[in-house]
Amino acid sequence: MSGPSDADVVGRFVQDGRLVVVPTRRHKRLLVLDHLAQSFEPGAYFSEPEVDDVLRAFHDDVAMLRRHLVDEGFLERAGGVYRRSGGSVPL
Repeated sequence: MSGPSDADVVGRFVQDGRLVVVPTRRHKRLLVLDHLAQSFEPGAYFSEPEVDDVLRAFHDDVAMLRRHLVDEGFLERAGGVYRRSGGSVPL
């Protein structure tokens, strides 16, 4: 018997496009962060205000989301500029 799909897991935490709670279990948190990271074009560069604008659509605590995305390798930060550096790419 298999467990819930990745989309099902994300759907528990992202409802109506908003992140309602950040998962405490790392595996689930990584799935949610991957979902958020897909809002950033791979290879493109973003200022911190641009990142915040994207993340604000999901949750009001953009600093927490930014920190999680950087700490888990979904976004890379250098010189105050962000670049998507991880996560899946939908085909």
